[in-house]
Amino acid sequence: MEKDLMGKRIAITGSRKTEEISMLIKKQGGIPLVRSLQGTVLLSEKEVEPDLKRFVRDGADWVIFTTGMGTNTLYELAKKLDVENEFLQVIRLAKAASRGYKTLSALKELGVNPLAVDQDGTTRGLIQSLEGFDFFNKRVMVQLHGEQAPKLTKFLEDRGAIVTKLLPYKHIAPEAETITTICDELLTDKLDAVCFTTANQVRSLFDFAKRMGSVDGILKAFEFNTHAVAVGKVTQEALREEGIDRVITPENERMGAMVVELSRYYRTVNISNNY
Repeated sequence: MEKDLMGKRIAITGSRKTEEISMLIKKQGGIPLVRSLQGTVLLSEKEVEPDLKRFVRDGADWVIFTTGMGTNTLYELAKKLDVENEFLQVIRLAKAASRGYKTLSALKELGVNPLAVDQDGTTRGLIQSLEGFDFFNKRVMVQLHGEQAPKLTKFLEDRGAIVTKLLPYKHIAPEAETITTICDELLTDKLDAVCFTTANQVRSLFDFAKRMGSVDGILKAFEFNTHAVAVGKVTQEALREEGIDRVITPENERMGAMVVELSRYYRTVNISNNY
C-alpha cells in the first residue's frame, strides 16, 4: 500500500497530542518534527481583577465573548471576588454577541442569549453578524483570550463604540530555540508542511518573523515550497490574515482529520502527476 506522506518532513506546532499526530504521520511514511509554537497560557488573575470589578460596577451596552474558556473563567473569577450576581446581571442586561459554539454554550448556561452569533467560528464571521447593529457611543466589553483582536476592535471603534477589553488569560511566547529552528527550516526549504492547531501558534511564528525581518521569506516558503495546514476555520483565518493564501483545512475540525486531509492532498497531487 502506497503511503501518501512518504519522505515528507512535517512540522507539528501544537503542544497537545503531538505523539498521536506524529504516529499518524509516520504511518503514512512521513517524518514528524515537533516544533511547539503554542507557548504558555497563564491566568492573569491579578491583572484582570481591577478591570472585571470596573466592568461589574459600570456595566456595558454590549458584551462580546470570543471563547468558552474565557467566558467561564470570568464567571469563576467573579464568584471568587464575590460579585457573581452583579456579573450575571450586567451580562444579562446587556446586548450580547458570541463567537464559536463553545462560547455560545457557555453563555446559555449563564442565562445569556446572544443577539449576534457568528456562522463559522471566526472573528470575521462574528464581525459580519454585528454589521447590522448601531454601536455609536455604546459601551462595549470584549472578552479576549490572550490576543488583542485588532480587526474586531477596529470594527467597533470605527462605528463609534467605546471599547473595553477583559483578558482573563495571557500568553507567553514559545521557546526562542524552537521558533528560531522552524523559521530557519522554512527559510531553507526543509519543511514540506506545517500543521497549525491554534491561531496563537500562527501569531507566535509571524510575531517572531516580523521582529527578525524575515516575513517575506516565510510567506515565500508557504507560497512555493511548504504547505500550511490548519486544524479548522479559526486557525485558517489566522493564517490568511498573515498573508498565507494556500491553506489545507479538513472539513472535520480534528487533529487526526488534519493529517488525513494532508495525505489526501498529496495523493491527489501524485495521481495528477502520473497522468
